[in-house]
Amino acid sequence: MAEVLRTEGLVKRFGGLLATNHVDFVLNEGEIKGLIGPNGAGKTTFYNLITGIYRPDEGKVFFMGEDITALRADQICRKGLVRTHQITSVFPKLSVFENVRLAAQVGFAEKVSAFRDIRTFRDVLEHVNQILELIDLIYLKDERADEISQGDQRLLEVAIALGSKPKALLLDEPTAGLSAKETGTLVEKIHGLFDDGIIRNIVLVEHDIEVLTGLAHTICVLNYGEVIKDGPTREVCDDARVQEVYLCGGQVNA
Repeated sequence: MAEVLRTEGLVKRFGGLLATNHVDFVLNEGEIKGLIGPNGAGKTTFYNLITGIYRPDEGKVFFMGEDITALRADQICRKGLVRTHQITSVFPKLSVFENVRLAAQVGFAEKVSAFRDIRTFRDVLEHVNQILELIDLIYLKDERADEISQGDQRLLEVAIALGSKPKALLLDEPTAGLSAKETGTLVEKIHGLFDDGIIRNIVLVEHDIEVLTGLAHTICVLNYGEVIKDGPTREVCDDARVQEVYLCGGQVNA
């Protein structure tokens, strides 16, 4: 099975705090992989390291077989490693369509010129409409992003991520703040995107265990910056140490 994303001995320190401690992580092709751990486990730091927000103090990051450790965040995004954020991150005053269109211009960067009218970019516009159809937001395309529901904003974030033609998608607590109905809709949509081959490589940070077990094929567990378990979803969820870490909020001796 081909590796899509791999980290080797990833270390990040903030003063005396060791945020990630020699983290080895692999996302294989055609896999949804969960990344879990109690608050302070290092999940967000790990995402920031692999997407170029932070530079690691030690270790390397490989994406599609290429060493991307030293690349900037924008360069990593253009290579197809794209993330959403825990706090909803959209352009609130722009329409749903324009939010996705801006991301799509990243995916079609070689065809985009600042000196041409955006209406002439047929490939870009068709791509945006296709994504909005896939995500079931086409009926909201002209609405301002801050005037749609929280659930639809979360779907819009996924649409924005898909706009840049990702090869791998990193979701950061996509169901945070959603109702049970909205959560079900989002989970169903992620399932559909994966099953239909739209995006086949996904890492998912999620605190809702039902969501996690319903989506993830494998799970990696972080605790105080260290990997304490990595394997098939059921095996990880049944692990006594993993259960204890969750019940106690972290830091359990081996």
